[in-house]
Amino acid sequence: MTAGVSVRGVSQRYGGALALDDVSLEIMAGEFVVLLGPSGCGKTTLLNLIGGFAEPTRGQVLIGGKDMAGVAPKERPTTTVFQDYALFPHMSLAENVGFGLRMRGVAKAERMARAEEMLALVGLDGRGDRRPHELSGGQRQRVALARALAVSPDVLLLDEPLGALDLKLRRAMQDELKAIQRRVGTTFVHVTHDQEEAMGIADRIVVMNGGKIEDQGPPREVYMRPKSLFAAGFMGEVNRIKVKGGVSALGMMAVPDGVLCIRPEAISTAGALRLGPCRVRDAAFFGGYVRAHVVPVAAPDMVLVVHLPQGAEVAEGQVLDLGASAHVVL
Repeated sequence: MTAGVSVRGVSQRYGGALALDDVSLEIMAGEFVVLLGPSGCGKTTLLNLIGGFAEPTRGQVLIGGKDMAGVAPKERPTTTVFQDYALFPHMSLAENVGFGLRMRGVAKAERMARAEEMLALVGLDGRGDRRPHELSGGQRQRVALARALAVSPDVLLLDEPLGALDLKLRRAMQDELKAIQRRVGTTFVHVTHDQEEAMGIADRIVVMNGGKIEDQGPPREVYMRPKSLFAAGFMGEVNRIKVKGGVSALGMMAVPDGVLCIRPEAISTAGALRLGPCRVRDAAFFGGYVRAHVVPVAAPDMVLVVHLPQGAEVAEGQVLDLGASAHVVL
């Protein structure tokens, strides 16, 4: 089964600190939503309120249309996967996966069959008799995921579950998480501070800052057309150029007044929005692209970050006539 989540006007205080400030969010049944933001932004607090590990100071949390006020975590149609996995070292993998079913009084034969089914789902079929210490970090993460899914939650909550993995394994697990979510159809609410991870797995990204939601939408929308300067900067590198009365430090610009935001990869020698001649300060090869810092001739105190094509050969001091193919004004 699966269910939607409705967060309505939720605020949360811890003493004098306001962790969440009048947050409202609708999550559709079967959606993969990622709560993204820096440490202290409120994303984990929001996850804990959905899971019942805390009660909001004000507002409501509904799951499947039912108000969760006063409902304990074990009574909610949710399960949580934590970063440390919390596997029992003295239990086999099958026993770990079936633990939640055991607590619900499910007979041993039934829960062991379910455990093997879930282990197969996460690519660990036939390994139910092994112990957690025999597994790699990525495999232990899969076991934790299988255990959470074994009880058939309507909503699966994931609190930075990939944070302890190395980069290559983390990317592989991102692909697996997305594929598993597609197969089971459960609503996933995933917390991370990693922008690439969010873009790789989410149906919708919710960018949080200072206890509020700054932006939300599909990954492409949030990255290409952010709704705030914070969201623009947090989602990746961005060049910012102030424009007032159609004039910027680079000269006249046919854009509305505000802060012109341009992603490094949107700058090239062919961009329609002209930035003018820029002198290369330095450049480095990053595999898929060449990352360069350039200084506009018209604004020698300004430095722009540019991602040039993989095969570009640029030298320090070289002058490039650059423009932007995409931009947003905030």
